[in-house]
Amino acid sequence: MSGDRPLVLVLGATGHTGGSIVNGLVASGNFRVAALIRPSSLAKPATEALRAAGVEIRQGDLLDGVEKLTSIFAGVDILISAVTAFVIEHQKDAFRAAKAAGVKRIVPCDFGTPGAPGIRKLHDQKLAIRDFVKELGVPYTIIDVGWWMQLSLPLPERSKSFMKTASYEVYGAGDNRMLMTDLDHIGTYVARIVADPRTLNQAVIVWEDERTQLEMHEIGESVSGEGDTLKAKRVYVPPEEVEKRLAQYLEAEARNPEDFMAHVMVSSTEYQRSMHLLNENTLENAKRLGYLDAQELYPDIPKQTLADFAKKFYAAEDPAVVYE
Repeated sequence: MSGDRPLVLVLGATGHTGGSIVNGLVASGNFRVAALIRPSSLAKPATEALRAAGVEIRQGDLLDGVEKLTSIFAGVDILISAVTAFVIEHQKDAFRAAKAAGVKRIVPCDFGTPGAPGIRKLHDQKLAIRDFVKELGVPYTIIDVGWWMQLSLPLPERSKSFMKTASYEVYGAGDNRMLMTDLDHIGTYVARIVADPRTLNQAVIVWEDERTQLEMHEIGESVSGEGDTLKAKRVYVPPEEVEKRLAQYLEAEARNPEDFMAHVMVSSTEYQRSMHLLNENTLENAKRLGYLDAQELYPDIPKQTLADFAKKFYAAEDPAVVYE
């Protein structure tokens, strides 16, 4: 009976990561799925798509306060947060409400790359939320996924994305390995992880391939059909240039804290430095930090190589949709 299945409520269900998670939960057939949707978004096509998939829509907002959110979370067994980067610190009331409502497992919004504190401002915010959840005493699971494959390949000439030029850059020597996952597959792993008692009060690293940035570009050049063009566009960015850019973006952010693009560029540059220069986004580092390896936990889930992903990536009319 459907009522016997755990009820999972997803925050940020209409976003890229949240959408993948919802799809994975629904496809598994092991959960009832709900989504918190703001009143202003109830009639939007993305919300209608959730309804059509059988997702229960619960009206509310992350900023509604503990009392109202506690009522909204009634009957929820698992709360998964996949909110945008700009509201990471606003998750606290939702987690307080989850505790009051008797939620049995919380998954805060991580879904990024592993690493040490003090390197990335956004990651530090996520680490602080992890500490907050632990202090609350609510059972939790941390899930990181490495870097999206969708962001790992050089964009083809036909792309109209504002990130096209940046996609041709190689940081440092480009020889540090990094973990990657297809965004569309994140939900498949999440559905397994949140049903697994072994992952309670643990961190899990999801990944499908581990490649250097040079290998990513070589795969893109080989599969895209634009090998000579993309190779000619490849630009090497030395570490000192990365540090120079970051200092400029931080200065712009300090001058105007409301500068959206300054925030974006600070975060992006800090992540590139973490992955490509400091070598943080590796399986070795994740295990050193205490993560469980999703491939070891679920060896039956087929893993996709970046080369396989590249075939569907370059077959798309404009593969840069996740940048927009």
